[in-house]
Amino acid sequence: MMKLYDLEASGNCYKVRLFASLANIELERVPVDFLSGAHKQPPLSELNPLGQLPILEDGKQVVRDSQAILVYLAGVYGGLAWWPAHPQGQAEIVQWLSFAANEVQHSVCAARLVQKFGYDLDKSQALEKAVVTLSLLDKHLEHNDWLAMGRPTIADCAVYPYVVLAPEGDVDLEPYSHVARWMRRLEALPGYLQKP
Repeated sequence: MMKLYDLEASGNCYKVRLFASLANIELERVPVDFLSGAHKQPPLSELNPLGQLPILEDGKQVVRDSQAILVYLAGVYGGLAWWPAHPQGQAEIVQWLSFAANEVQHSVCAARLVQKFGYDLDKSQALEKAVVTLSLLDKHLEHNDWLAMGRPTIADCAVYPYVVLAPEGDVDLEPYSHVARWMRRLEALPGYLQKP
């Protein structure tokens, strides 16, 4: 069985757990003692020299980075519904994976890291970026039920976790009604996994 080296409170790890649950993919979760720095020491540092979580181990295949893991799981185990065979659909999804890794990570995620975990980041800047990020997302969702391809894909699984966790960083989601409706649609899918 595939192993997911996991941290319960991590939004990036939640992305992988959420998708695996929605796509009915079995994973063995291996909790990592983050506070002791186990993710930066062997054997985990041998699997991911960047010292980051999550890490997926599928036999001899090791994949690091939540976005890369989503692509791998969807491509190998998730079927065409989650990751299409054609480059146009893949590109549409990858745009949102990039949005998750950049705009979302440096805004709503960063605010949460400061508020909940005491990271030394500029919270006021993160909150300003959160307004821009959530406004862009809300505008897209005004005319789209899902982020890409008119259906649930790994794009939604990549963006959703840190958005739903945004209030933990003092980010107000109330002004973003289209985002709220999208989150409810995702939460109604069979196999939905509750946030940590």
